[in-house]
Amino acid sequence: MEGLATLWASTGIANFHWQQLIMIAVGFGLLYLAISKKFEPLLLLPIGFGAVLTNIPVAGFSDPGGVLYYVYKIGIDTGVFPLLIFMGVGAMTDFGALIANPKMLLLGAAAQAGIFATLFGAILLNVIPGFDFTLADASAIAIIGGADGPTAIFLASRLAPDLLGAIAVAAYSYMALVPIIQPPIMKALTNKEERKIVMEQLRPVSQREKIIFPLMVLTIGLLLLPEATPLVGMFCLGNLMRECGVVDRLSKTAQNELINIVTIFLGLAVGSKLSAEAFLTVETLGILALGAVAFGIGTACGVLMAKLMSKLSGGKINPLIGAAGVSAVPMAARVVNKVGLESNPHNFLLMHAMGPNVAGVLGSAVAAGILLALVGG
Repeated sequence: MEGLATLWASTGIANFHWQQLIMIAVGFGLLYLAISKKFEPLLLLPIGFGAVLTNIPVAGFSDPGGVLYYVYKIGIDTGVFPLLIFMGVGAMTDFGALIANPKMLLLGAAAQAGIFATLFGAILLNVIPGFDFTLADASAIAIIGGADGPTAIFLASRLAPDLLGAIAVAAYSYMALVPIIQPPIMKALTNKEERKIVMEQLRPVSQREKIIFPLMVLTIGLLLLPEATPLVGMFCLGNLMRECGVVDRLSKTAQNELINIVTIFLGLAVGSKLSAEAFLTVETLGILALGAVAFGIGTACGVLMAKLMSKLSGGKINPLIGAAGVSAVPMAARVVNKVGLESNPHNFLLMHAMGPNVAGVLGSAVAAGILLALVGG
């Protein structure tokens, strides 16, 4: 009987707590969205599976010595994964749309308003019992509004390591849910006639321009905002490898094998922070709420700026492309294209939306550098 009791005590059934069951259900929910609904499966599938693994009692996946523990420590605590992801994203990014229409930088900048609005929101939350966010904590939470997971992880690792897990989960969750979150905001702020606007074809961009652009961005960054150069530098390195035409093997590796491998482990590491004891807290729920607000404000500000630019241009700019000013590349641009096609089946906005989309990547990195410089991280 004693042996049976020992065996029973070692089973998962005997050690489950209701909180773990809730988080496992959350993990399966993420898997459902990834597999059945195809909502950014590259992100949600490893995050959801990591959430299930980390909440299995007794297994110790996320405990010291567990595989997810080391994946998190090596890749996220050090900030290595975000930098490698940025290099891969740079290698996958075509700056042609932004170079052809530099005004799109304004949309990338406008969409970062959610970051700074949420900074004050996080500080105001301290009036509610249970919240105690410092300025550094608030800065790390605010960057979720940029819809840029690598930047959120990078900044949180510098300013608020204790909140890194919740911030990473919020950032990647909202990135993955772009197809659900953005369309209602876009439609609420525009009318059908505005959504039907067909934009003029972009001018061709030469290879020389594409080579000079990442070098110019890096130079401006290191002169004016060196705090942001780790992210901007890796992004520009990946983009230069893509455009220079002499290191195709390196460029293809960064675009495919490297970023895919890092994404698997980064997703598992983020999912490992969905443990019941760490996630089911008042502060975590506050971070998730603030992240949603930040993302919504960023999307709205981008659309409103695009509406203003449309008025000033005599109706030559479709306001929908402002929503792509958040740096969820290329998800936000795809959503813009989809919503545009719903109003006008002949209106292809993808290339136009890629301009503010890549501008948003640079904008979120710059915002992170500003917050690092101001807070003193």
